[in-house]
Amino acid sequence: MAIRNIRTEDDEILRKNSREVTEINSRILTLLDDMAETMYAADGVGLAAVQVGVLRNVVVIDVGDGLMELINPEIIESDGVQCDVEGCLSLPGKQSYTIRPASVKVKALNRDGKWCVYKGEGLKARAFCHELDHLKGTLFIDKKATKEEIEKYRKED
Repeated sequence: MAIRNIRTEDDEILRKNSREVTEINSRILTLLDDMAETMYAADGVGLAAVQVGVLRNVVVIDVGDGLMELINPEIIESDGVQCDVEGCLSLPGKQSYTIRPASVKVKALNRDGKWCVYKGEGLKARAFCHELDHLKGTLFIDKKATKEEIEKYRKED
């Protein structure tokens, strides 16, 4: 395993679409291992392959309840709304409020090539959405909430 360099906002690769993984081979397994090690070393809760310079639909997430490795992830269900502060390992020092679903279900392959469904609420839902956005070249700053939206959702809490 190795810690990889995390690409930052000025790197144009972060704006590119990632490609589907068609075969789970040793390169993908090494990528998963390296991404997890990189995420933990950077004290993050999620990391997409594009953030380490690899344009593949691969994400790792750990919000404190164990590592999830997602290959070709897709949100299949979402519900509710949450508005909270978000940050990103690729945009160090930047934070802003974003609006995300309060809960999501994600379908993805695991490292063994088996389809799994993951459920997340709160921070986990936010992490799923954030990392899957990376696979489409979208950064959280593209989804920055307006002052009006922030006020609306603060009042509803």
